[in-house]
Amino acid sequence: MNIQAIAIAAGISLALASSAGAAVTVLGSSSADLCSKAAFEGRSDSASLQDCNDALINGMLDQHDTAGTYINRGVILMSRMSYELARADFDKSIAIDPTIGEAWVNRGAVNIIDKKYQDGISDIDKGLSLGTEEPAKAYYNRAVAYEGIDDEKSAYLDYQQASTLKPDWTLPKQELLRFTVTRHDDQPTP
Repeated sequence: MNIQAIAIAAGISLALASSAGAAVTVLGSSSADLCSKAAFEGRSDSASLQDCNDALINGMLDQHDTAGTYINRGVILMSRMSYELARADFDKSIAIDPTIGEAWVNRGAVNIIDKKYQDGISDIDKGLSLGTEEPAKAYYNRAVAYEGIDDEKSAYLDYQQASTLKPDWTLPKQELLRFTVTRHDDQPTP
């Protein structure tokens, strides 16, 4: 099977990978809960960011919820295009609890935005192996990274997986439309 992309996603990775951040459910303090909801809903307003800050400063959170709140704040920061601050939050989360897949998946997204595609793939692979609440986003982001290293076949397969996992999500379906799939026979024609 030969798969060719009609257009390369490397140029669109900045716009798309950041919109596909994965949040973590945190039920700790009310501020942590508000921060979690904001990240899941894609809100990036100052009040949502402040809820995350309040939760980290005053939330009396356990280790897992602290790590999750760093992830959620990082997702909000990614939405605000504050990528280095987001990376720092994902790194803090990984240092606190390296078993939460979303931290790895989101750090992978930041790597993709920075055009560090192989690092992005490695981080997303780690996140998927640990499990994530939104695996479709991980597959989507990894597909963008594969396109960045000109591995169209892997990109196609990951866009397909993202679409299969979340059939109502139009973004991977739109990306799949850019591909042409052809089969080549190994046998010569007589």
